[in-house]
Amino acid sequence: MKTVGATLAGAALLAALAAAAVLYAGVYDVSASTPHTQFVYSLLETAQRQSVRVRARSIEPPLDRAPPMRGAACFKARCEQCHGGPGVAPEGIGMSMQPVPGPLIDASRNWRLREVYWITRNGVKMTGMPAWQLRMSDADIWAVAEFVMGLSRMSPADYAKRMQVAAGELCSTQAAVPQPTQQAGDARRGREVLTQYACRACHLIPGVTGADVHVGPPLGGLARRTTIAGTLPNTADQLEYWIRDPHGVDPRSAMPDMGVSPDDARDIAAYLMTLH
Repeated sequence: MKTVGATLAGAALLAALAAAAVLYAGVYDVSASTPHTQFVYSLLETAQRQSVRVRARSIEPPLDRAPPMRGAACFKARCEQCHGGPGVAPEGIGMSMQPVPGPLIDASRNWRLREVYWITRNGVKMTGMPAWQLRMSDADIWAVAEFVMGLSRMSPADYAKRMQVAAGELCSTQAAVPQPTQQAGDARRGREVLTQYACRACHLIPGVTGADVHVGPPLGGLARRTTIAGTLPNTADQLEYWIRDPHGVDPRSAMPDMGVSPDDARDIAAYLMTLH
């Protein structure tokens, strides 16, 4: 048994060293102008399928459904540019991604309704598929999922007709989820929400994974600072105000208006105020 254990440990060590050599030698081509190798593609696809199925298995569709035209309108606004539709090609941005988003006409053969809902709501890492949970209402996400599941039954003419009927319908741009008024934000949710507003793209934020960026100031120790943006007293309420309207505080600031909702700003501020 000792010999077997030593052999397995040695094999694992060699495999780790080989992987490290490939990684640091820059052997693998990460450019989007060439596809993944079939092994990597299949590995990622399998991981995605299993991950989605596990996380979506307890989700039940709501009893109240949005009108069918909502699904068509939201698909047109949020999905068609990358996935195309029956008789409609995706735009250049969708064609140029790796892995290619691909058409969703066969989605009903590969996924269940609740899984399409989960993917639309949460997105998929390292595929270009965004999470729409903060930018679409839950009803609209379900409507999109149902529309996607019906694509296999649509001819190009059917698809064009549905898009024409839904032309006057607007897809929500912000998740309309009413929440009770609260004095303090939810720091745990704030840590999750700030990733959906790309805060980590510019700031180093303790507890949040990201690259080593130096675009904006690091936010570690923010709770110990006396002011925000050099002008506002450092309180949770003032931090929430700054997050929602940075140019209202300082018109010269490079901090962009990210369109953060009041509830999201409150929760983000609550998390940032835990960074001592």
